[in-house]
Parts: sequence; C-alpha cells; structure tokens
Amino acid sequence: MANPPHGGALKDLIARDAPRRKDLYDEAEKLPAILLTERQLCDLELILNGGFSPLEGFMNQKDYDGVVADCRLADGNLFSMPITLDVSKATIDQVGAKPGARIALRDFRDDRNLAIIAVDDVYQPDKHKEAKEVFGGDEEHPAIKYLFNTAKEYYIGGKIEAIDRLNHYDYVGLRYTPAELRLHFDKLGWSKVVAFQTRNPMHRAHRELTVRAARARQANVLIHPVVGLTKPGDIDHFTRVRVYQALLPRYPNGMAVLGLLPLAMRMGGPREAIWHAIIRKNHGATHFIVGRDHAGPGKNSKGVDFYGPYDAQYAVEKYRSELGIEVVPFQQMTYLPDTDEYKPKDEVAAGTRTLDISGTELRKRLRTGQAIPEWFSYPEVVRVLRESHPPRSKQGFTVFLTGYQNSGKDAIARALNVTLNQQGGRSVSLLLGETVRHELSSELGFSREDRDKNIARIAFVASELTKAGAAVIAAPIAPFEEPRQHAREIVEKYGSFFLVHVATSLEYAEKTDKRGVYKKARAGEIKGFTGVDDPYEDPVEADLRVDVEKSNVRTVVHQIILMLEAEGLLEQNGV
Repeated sequence: MANPPHGGALKDLIARDAPRRKDLYDEAEKLPAILLTERQLCDLELILNGGFSPLEGFMNQKDYDGVVADCRLADGNLFSMPITLDVSKATIDQVGAKPGARIALRDFRDDRNLAIIAVDDVYQPDKHKEAKEVFGGDEEHPAIKYLFNTAKEYYIGGKIEAIDRLNHYDYVGLRYTPAELRLHFDKLGWSKVVAFQTRNPMHRAHRELTVRAARARQANVLIHPVVGLTKPGDIDHFTRVRVYQALLPRYPNGMAVLGLLPLAMRMGGPREAIWHAIIRKNHGATHFIVGRDHAGPGKNSKGVDFYGPYDAQYAVEKYRSELGIEVVPFQQMTYLPDTDEYKPKDEVAAGTRTLDISGTELRKRLRTGQAIPEWFSYPEVVRVLRESHPPRSKQGFTVFLTGYQNSGKDAIARALNVTLNQQGGRSVSLLLGETVRHELSSELGFSREDRDKNIARIAFVASELTKAGAAVIAAPIAPFEEPRQHAREIVEKYGSFFLVHVATSLEYAEKTDKRGVYKKARAGEIKGFTGVDDPYEDPVEADLRVDVEKSNVRTVVHQIILMLEAEGLLEQNGV
C-alpha cells in the first residue's frame, strides 16, 4: 500500500494481509484461540492498523527487555511502552503456546477471530523491573496496580497476521485508521497537522491552546482523543465525543478535524508522551502538543504528583530528531478577564489578574447545578456536560439497609419508599431481601458463597437503577463486610451509596419475632440462620446507625431523609 507523505512508513497489517484473508480465516477456525481482554483488544487494533508501527505483533522477550530498559526494540527502533500479550499458565497449557505455534486471537465480545499470532517465545517478565523502569515503581500507580493485580504472569511474543478489523458500533465515521487519516489530510491539502491528545472534555482554554499552536506553525489541528481505556473515573467517551463535536464549529475556517483513537492508556507520563508522539506520527501528524503533566495519573502514595510537571516534555524533546514529529510544548493556559483572552501562564506578567476553574471545581459546579461561566467553556459544551452529569438533586442513589432478621430494616425500607414516592420527581425502587430471594436468587441457599452471590446480584441491580437516576432502597440481611463493600464500589461508579446499619440487638429482634423464625432456627429446623448458627459482621463504616428498640420507624426515616438532603440529593420542594 502506498503511503501518503504524512508520518513516514506505516505497517498496515490489515492491508498487507488482505489478499490472504480467506485462507487465514479458515486456518484460524481450526486453531486453538485466546480470548483477548479489553486492553489487549485496544493494543491489537493499533498493531493491526499500523498505529503502533513499527510493531508487527506483541513483543517477544528481546523487544520487551529492550523497551523496558532503554526504550528500544531489539532492532534499535525507538519505542517506549511494552505492548505485551499476557496470559496465565492455564491458558498456555490449553492453547499449546510454544515457539513455532500458531494461535488465533479472538474478540471476547463476539467470538470473532481477528488475527493469528505466530509464537516467537513464551516468557515470564520481571514485573518489578517493568514497574520501576516504565512507570516509576510507585505501588499506587494505576498501571502498576494493573500489572500486579490484573495482568497474567506470562507473556506471549510473536508477529501477527491480520484476519479482520474490530467491530465498532459507535462514532464509526470518526474512527480513522492511520492510513485513512493520512489520506484525509491529503484530500484536504493539509501539509502540517498539530495533534492534540486528550482524555477529558475540552473547554475554551483547550481551543485557544490548539489554535495558537496551529497559527504559530501555519498548520491545522487534529483533535485526537483517546476512546479506548483511560484513567478509572474519567468521563465516559460518549459524553466527551459529543463535547468535541459541539466544540468543532468554534475553530476558524475548518481549521480542525476530529478523529478517535482506540488506545488503552497506561498513564505513564514521560514514557507515555514518547509513545503518544510515535502514534500521532503514524497517524500523519507533523506536530504534537505535549502539555503540563502529560498523561500523569495524579498523586502518588506520598501525596505528590507521580511525575514532574514538564518531565514528559523533556522526555519527548530528548528523542525529537528520532521521532520524526515536532513537539509543541505548552504551559497551562489561564484566563485574563481584563482583556477577555487566554494566555500560557509563562507569558502572563506578574500582577496581572487571572481566573481559572479547576477540574474539581468544574465537577462541583456540575454536581450542584451552579453556573459555569462562558469565559471558561462554551454554552453548547456545558449543555452536553449537564445532560450527562445532572445536578445532585437529579442523580440516582442507593440506600442499603443491613441488619438482623426482624431488626426493623424492612419496615424502615417500606416507609422510606412511601416517603420518597410521596415527594415525587424521581422513580423509587424497593429491593427487600425476601423479594430478591424469590425473584432473583431462588436457586441460592444460605452458604457463605450463596449469600455473597445474592448481595452481588442486588448490587448489580441497584447500580443499574442508580445509573438511570432512580432512588434505590435495598434491605437484605447482608451479614458480611466484604460483599457490602463490594456493593458500595459497584454502585458508586454511578451515584451515591449510603450504608444504614439497623443495629437493633439480636435479643430484641428475637423477642419481637411474631413469625417464629428464630424459634425454628433455635430448634434446628432452619439451618444457616444469621445470629443463631451463622455470624453477622457489624459494618465498619456505616453512613448511619439506627436502632428501632431505641427509636421508631418514623424517626429513623426522617434521619435518612435528613442525610439525603444534606448531600444535596433532595430538593426542598421534592426529590
């Protein structure tokens, strides 16, 4: 395939192997296969389409060792990030992975064979060295956590033969391969292209920064956001892409184009910046913006930034001539209200009045519904963000009540359900322990494993309802701390979670039991009964602790309502 004059040589494996596609497809159907994880799929896509050129596969040990130690592949080419196919010992045995073997690589989402790897070697990496040399070694780094907690213990290295592209169903028109993007630039007549990397929404400062960079070089702009895997907690890519689309008309005279990058970020700071520069060169960019703390993951275990603010710029500058792409270093932009303009902070005279809104402050304003000024962001951008991030009073939440059988938690849950429904403005879902057992978990018993599965199912349902903006009231016994914490983690991805410990004593719960279930448990007619022959672990950090022996249901419900109001989840005149 001929390469346009953007970015040098490109190893497009999809194009290279297209004439053999039918034969490779037929062969893959008969081969043992590895189901690729989400991160591995991101890596494979950019190997296949040339985004990771000069790579033609997952790194063998020689390439891996060179990259970890010195940012060099075995042939001397510059590459700063290990791109590895991690597998377990069980998988190695299952697929017969050894030098010379051929193994199909399959998409876990639809079971399609995407490629065949011709195995060079199977090796056990020095993960401690990889963590230290590539990411700095701090155990709180998200890539290091992934390396030790998620990535498997062996790596398979070998070149790839391409069968098919990955299927995407979102923003298909914006998913340019490197070859397609180079061709697009040629059609537009662009000879100089400044690439802008982002994993966040863009605001006026980002627009000003990119326009400045382009005008200074008589170039155009490629907005090239990551839509693969970014830092946990980042705004979802659907919202971000809508923001970029809303921002695009704000660029003068068709200056900018938007293309999506299916990259799995490692948040590797200096190493990542070099990697990003290589990727953008492959996509046809001639210039690449590297800003303050590029691809930094935030604070380390000592409470300071993992990397220095301009370490990434220094790293990319070190390899400038070799990279084949010009680095555009930029300091943070700041707003000057007296002249209604943005400038890099290093160009602002001492004593000049400036205004800034941090990411934390922006999230607070979105959460509380406070105004976001037009000097910071454009109205059309704010509108998109508000649609995806409604104020607290419109967000979903879960109230999770835990306690002994007959502790009063069911009565509290029913009364809270009525109270929230009366106030209106938000749908309310009630998940009582007995109802869930009947409808969702009828096949489960009361072993520790089955109890944990039951709570996991409740947490999943609660999280989905919370994501949809509902108020969820869950009231299982939930006797164990670990599943309760797991439930909190799942729900808090989408909204607030409040653990209410209904701490009514076992003695009182048993004494007031009119159904006689405790009596049956004491007589051995019911096995695995919490408080009789099964333990209950008191919550370590409950958001609210109540006791119906010392209070009544109405008062407890009022306490919960006050807690929700204090968190801004209830409006004064309704939920």
